[in-house]
Amino acid sequence: MMSALASPTMLIAAMALFGIGGVGAVLLRKSDRLANYWSSALALFGSVAALVFAVSMLASGQTFVAQITSDSFPLLSFALNIDRLAAFFLVTISIVTFFCSLYGIGYIKQYYGRYNIGYLGFLYNLFIVAMLLVVTSSNGIFFLIVWEIMSLASYFLVAYDRHDPENVKAGFLYLVMTHIGTAFILLAFILLYVHTGSFDFTVIQAAMPTVPAHIKDSVFLLALIGFGVKAGIIPLHIWLPAAHPAAPSHVSAIMSGVMIKTGIYMMIRLFLDVLQPAPLWWGIVVLVIAVASCVLGVLYALTEHDIKRLLAYHSIENIGIILLGVGSALVFSALGISGLAVLALTAALFHTLNHAIFKSLLFLSAGSVIHATGTRNMEKYGGLIKLMPATGLFFLVGSIAISALPPLNGFFSEWLTFQALFQGIAQTDFYIKWLFIGVTAALALTSGLAVACFVKAFGVTFLARPRSQRAEKAHEASAVMIAGMAGLAVLCVAVGVGSSWIIAQLQTIAQGVLSAGDHATLVTVTSGHILSIAEGFATVSAPLLSLLLIAVPLVVWTITRFGINRSQRVTTGRTWDGGTDLTSRMEITSTGFARSIILIFRGLLKPSLQHSVEYEDAASRLIPRSRSVTLSVQDVYRRYLYRPVFIGFIHLSHWIKNGIQNGNINAYILYILVVLLVMLGLVGVW
Repeated sequence: MMSALASPTMLIAAMALFGIGGVGAVLLRKSDRLANYWSSALALFGSVAALVFAVSMLASGQTFVAQITSDSFPLLSFALNIDRLAAFFLVTISIVTFFCSLYGIGYIKQYYGRYNIGYLGFLYNLFIVAMLLVVTSSNGIFFLIVWEIMSLASYFLVAYDRHDPENVKAGFLYLVMTHIGTAFILLAFILLYVHTGSFDFTVIQAAMPTVPAHIKDSVFLLALIGFGVKAGIIPLHIWLPAAHPAAPSHVSAIMSGVMIKTGIYMMIRLFLDVLQPAPLWWGIVVLVIAVASCVLGVLYALTEHDIKRLLAYHSIENIGIILLGVGSALVFSALGISGLAVLALTAALFHTLNHAIFKSLLFLSAGSVIHATGTRNMEKYGGLIKLMPATGLFFLVGSIAISALPPLNGFFSEWLTFQALFQGIAQTDFYIKWLFIGVTAALALTSGLAVACFVKAFGVTFLARPRSQRAEKAHEASAVMIAGMAGLAVLCVAVGVGSSWIIAQLQTIAQGVLSAGDHATLVTVTSGHILSIAEGFATVSAPLLSLLLIAVPLVVWTITRFGINRSQRVTTGRTWDGGTDLTSRMEITSTGFARSIILIFRGLLKPSLQHSVEYEDAASRLIPRSRSVTLSVQDVYRRYLYRPVFIGFIHLSHWIKNGIQNGNINAYILYILVVLLVMLGLVGVW
């Protein structure tokens, strides 16, 4: 029997709260303050209601199904299907939107008097509702409707600060790319409808044995492209580094933390659930894309000095890590190794949750820095740890988590991903074994580069001396903004310490998706919260590891301070500067820090150096007043893929225009006739 908290009433209440928050914000739009508080407060309550419902669904293990069908208009059918997988994504979305809504109460104040806060509140609540419906819909048409609402709402949020032309360009690029993705998704659903007679996912799944293999392969490729655009996989990622920095920071956190995960959700739902059984090459393709996204995402992040673009590229990297788990699960499932498939999917789900938490924290922390300094350029930061200690602490927590360092949450999901890859090396045949060796090496490289990148990001931003006047006058974030960041920082620690219990729950979800029984279990959790992989392959204890990493440094410091050095006198003096005054020009910059790594991978990144010298006058050519060196990195995808395609379409359009638009009315009638005949032919074939 369904509990009261897991009843549809709680879900309806959550949707109603978001709806009231959005509509009320528009009605209160003449008062920026009231519109902000109203929309943010209702978003908070709605997130709590959705979280309670989703957690109750996970605890009960039940599936909630709601359908409205029409025999006269079958395309207008409505269907929701909330199983454990959908409930898990509801939990992830609700957690992130709660803390981002709390943070937004203080962050939005900077837009008072500049933009309409009521419309921002409406779009924000609509965006959240659409995401919740995307991961619960079970009908292709209804899914496309809420998918389009989510895309349009996020587009207007990206372009909200419309006084900046770059934000408008970023919004337009996002709109174009997301509709290209939607076109591929629509084609995939049409193919499924033609061969199954339904848009309902459960009906499609039941009809899979009758669908030809080449149709399934076509649907896989179309869906991979369509949902890959939203997820930001390489090379479909070009919108992501532009759109995420343009949006308000609490919106950027939601887009990076959970919106791009809707693409991951649909990949898992289709590839590992609806379209099963899947051939081996599906998993290999996903693994290749995952490796490219991992390695190139972190390399491009290293080249950035725009703090939000850096974080956006790291979203691409982490999507790649998640897809390593999804691709491995596809490979293992095709090979009939159900236990490894469950392990790999569990790792993917766990990293989905962890990335949502620590990436949202990093975007909120970056938003506080931008709010205090007025710039996204890390070269203009420095020394902020003294002026913004709370923000600095939270950014450090997020940096440790995303760098997969123990005992925070990012370590355990990456550790689990490594275990799945190691098991693939140990238990597969020769060719697949070498595939997993290469994938494991790529993940190891990605992990090392991620650590280097966040050493750069934290050090250049918060340490040393301020490198601009705005950095010297920076101020700490407001109390409500700190509260939003603090909640996510606590979760980074709590999820890491409690990872053994969480992994056990996620393993149950993975078993349900893959229709695997309890025998398909490789991860075991002892009473001491020790995670063990079957056959003693690997073992780790989250609480013990956390205790050691806290206790050992404390013991060493105590012995050193009160034992070894108790009789020594410690004096504090000025740093030796060679007889000159210490200035910010003596610090290593973001560009300088990453230069050596960029040059190592110059074959991929195509870096270029630009020298600029300014002299006092024409007569003093030997004594420059200033000299600067700029290290820039080309976007190889824009230059070698998208730009040629764009130029080709322009030339094709001009050719068609000159050939077709000749002013002859008879020719225009002929065009219409040809189009009608082609359409009738297609209908006849279907």
